Amino acid sequence: MDHCPCLQRLSLTALLVRDYDEAIAFYVGKLGFELREDTQLTAEKRWVVVGPPRDPRGLLLARAVGDRQCQAIGDQSGGRVFLFLETDYFARDYATYLGRGVQFIEQPRLEPYGTVAAFEDVYGNRWDLIQPAGR
Repeated sequence: MDHCPCLQRLSLTALLVRDYDEAIAFYVGKLGFELREDTQLTAEKRWVVVGPPRDPRGLLLARAVGDRQCQAIGDQSGGRVFLFLETDYFARDYATYLGRGVQFIEQPRLEPYGTVAAFEDVYGNRWDLIQPAGR
């Protein structure tokens, strides 16, 4: 087996969406993500990448095509929390998101791993907003 000094990292997570502009409005307008790329590839397909400021990772907003993908919009994880948004200041971001109309599905709670509250995106995907313990 080769042992190379390779570096691997996750860079993008594909997220099925119903409409590019609707998804951009939520992620950029409500969560404060950056619109990093929006390139027209074909008449119906765009390469749209959003992500939190100062984080190299991001979401590829992939418009669903066909029945199978359309049925998976908002349920890519079978109803579990799907994505985790880490913050350095939970109270600030929680209040900001509430003010912007983000729908939290629970009250904030303190866990051994940090302060957390789950919210849903525009499609019903569940996210955790989390400030890790000790920060």
